[in-house]
Amino acid sequence: MTIVSTIAARVSAFIIDVISAMGYAGVVLLMALESAGIPLPSEIIMPFSGYLALTGRFTLRGAALAGAAGCVLGGLGAYWVARVGGRSVLERYGRYLLISKHDLDVAERWFLRYADPVAFIGRLLPVIRTYISFPAGMAGMDLRRFILYSFLGSWIWTYWLAWVGWKLGERWDSLRHTFEKFDVAIAVLLVAGAAWWVRRHLGRDS
Repeated sequence: MTIVSTIAARVSAFIIDVISAMGYAGVVLLMALESAGIPLPSEIIMPFSGYLALTGRFTLRGAALAGAAGCVLGGLGAYWVARVGGRSVLERYGRYLLISKHDLDVAERWFLRYADPVAFIGRLLPVIRTYISFPAGMAGMDLRRFILYSFLGSWIWTYWLAWVGWKLGERWDSLRHTFEKFDVAIAVLLVAGAAWWVRRHLGRDS
């Protein structure tokens, strides 16, 4: 068993234990942590919840609602951090994370122009969905609109993953093995992206 497989198995076991013990509240908690940047994959949380809907412990709509509510709760924390002081903090310390003023300007400009669709679509994209709340807060997006579009995008994502788990039944965990097949490709893309990011920022005075 590889290191990645070992970690994935332990994360899966943790997720199963939490949801089994806490029910819907466990789904809310885990999805809130995922939306706050903690590496707990919704691709495991929601399919297992969908499987529990098949067994009768959950309902499919209830599982999706709990997941979407967790996404919004976790995202609100990042939103308020950015709303209160994210821009000034990043402008001061962003260079240590290779985040330039230009990057902040681009993110803020996109949200000022396309806040609603960006907040909605961002919640449907892996990885991006976890961090979309920060630029929303930095751009000062209206809180009610942020909650609305964040919830709608999250509900579609969580319902789809729960439905897949419901359809797979006891084979819901096979999704983890499917995602593992992309580990190498994802690692290559991350390394290439990081190299490009470093080169671009080290070559520009920000």
